[in-house]
Amino acid sequence: MVESIQAFFQDNFPPELAVFFIAMIPLIECRGAIPFGMLVLNMPLWEVLPIAIAGNILPVPFILLLIRPVINWLKKTRFLHPIAHWIEAKAEKKKDKVLKYSKWGLFIFVAIPIPGTGAWTGSLVAALLDMRVKSAFFTILFGMITAGLIMTVGSSLVTALMTGQMPQELQMMIDYFSSLFGSAA
Repeated sequence: MVESIQAFFQDNFPPELAVFFIAMIPLIECRGAIPFGMLVLNMPLWEVLPIAIAGNILPVPFILLLIRPVINWLKKTRFLHPIAHWIEAKAEKKKDKVLKYSKWGLFIFVAIPIPGTGAWTGSLVAALLDMRVKSAFFTILFGMITAGLIMTVGSSLVTALMTGQMPQELQMMIDYFSSLFGSAA
């Protein structure tokens, strides 16, 4: 199945759009789009990271603003109410982790790049916990950027190991992140 998804995006979209669209997919998000762009499409990290972040953040405001009305509507339908209960149960399972530390809990939840966490689930949890949209959006954004940076570093190291160009790849990463955060001098 992974090969068919990979072939679909490689055959039907330019690399930049493929990374953008993959980052929008729930559960895959940045944590899948970044390695895909770097390792499969051979895109440089300075292109992949901002494209993946842009694709991953796009659905967040819609989820934050619309998920509650959508769930309420689903509950009223005969055939779709199980979906509404599944969504609420998924958010309820993650609720304690987020509520324990509020914004920091949401940030950490989104920032850790493991399956079942990320911008989609973080947005769902934030919306169902009635967090303020603006606050939740920026918390999710910074968590997503952190997850993206973690995945970029990991993908860069894998690329470096595969190509045998560890010193060059490491220097590129250092230069890139230095340019993002400015020099200390």
